[in-house]
Amino acid sequence: MNNEEILSKFFRPIIESTPSRFGTTKYPEIVRYFNKTPPTIVCPHFWELNWGYGCWFNCSYCYLQGTFRGKTEPRHLPLKHIIPVLNEAFSKIEKPSVFNSGELTDSFAYPSIMEKIIDEFEKQNKHKLLLLTKSSNVGFLIQKPKKQIIVSFSINAPIASKRWERKTAPPEMRIQSAKKVSEIGYETRIRIDPIFPIPNWRKKYGNLIEYLLSKLTPERITLGTPRGLAKTLMFSKDLSWAKFFDEYSEKSGWGKKINPSLRKEIYLFFFDKLSELGFNKSKIALCKENFDLWKDLELDPGKYPDWKNCKCNCVV
Repeated sequence: MNNEEILSKFFRPIIESTPSRFGTTKYPEIVRYFNKTPPTIVCPHFWELNWGYGCWFNCSYCYLQGTFRGKTEPRHLPLKHIIPVLNEAFSKIEKPSVFNSGELTDSFAYPSIMEKIIDEFEKQNKHKLLLLTKSSNVGFLIQKPKKQIIVSFSINAPIASKRWERKTAPPEMRIQSAKKVSEIGYETRIRIDPIFPIPNWRKKYGNLIEYLLSKLTPERITLGTPRGLAKTLMFSKDLSWAKFFDEYSEKSGWGKKINPSLRKEIYLFFFDKLSELGFNKSKIALCKENFDLWKDLELDPGKYPDWKNCKCNCVV
């Protein structure tokens, strides 16, 4: 048994007496505790709400390419299965938690279904629902503002989005939508992930940050760089993004990663740029990044499995 296996066994999370999943016989993991990442990867464990599977946007680099073996057309579960399971989870999960509804689909894939799910969260005041999206369709959130909802927009530099996120709303439109929901009181978070080291990347992403912060101040910003999971690389129909993995790339506990020194350079650029524009460094986190790189950046995310200092997209 190697060191990672020993750590994983020793530190296996215990959520008091709470089950790690809630579901039905047909759909056993509608609510599931995500704890797959190994101890070497900083990723605070969190609750998933798996109300749907697959995504209309079909981004070239997305891990769902591998999860669903290249067949990403979305489908949602029947509400008659989702709602009772949600209420069971509400009653048994004692610690106030965030339920991530954008892990296996885009949270806005079926707005009419999501509205009904949101209504269930509004009936209680302990747990919150995280909506994670590359959409700009926020009309249903604005018409009747909600209290138990966090809205997170995944954005990228426009040139990268046009190349590898071809079916999504343009980043500028996503940011405009983020501005709208932020202005009416929603906690609004931003993911800039994956950051690609495209030609002239500093200018491209610098412009993105300037535009973002000219429109709103997100509650949190989570950064990430390309992650080449084996199944993603196997089933993605467009692997042009994988060119960023070269002889200097790193194999990690969560897939291939680009050159460590380049990742450090990217993150330092973002920290400096965001700080220059007045954004609080304590509200920035890295997504599924190696603990060693956090230390190299002189950041302290805490310790496995809690990573309590990592205030990233998916947790309270």
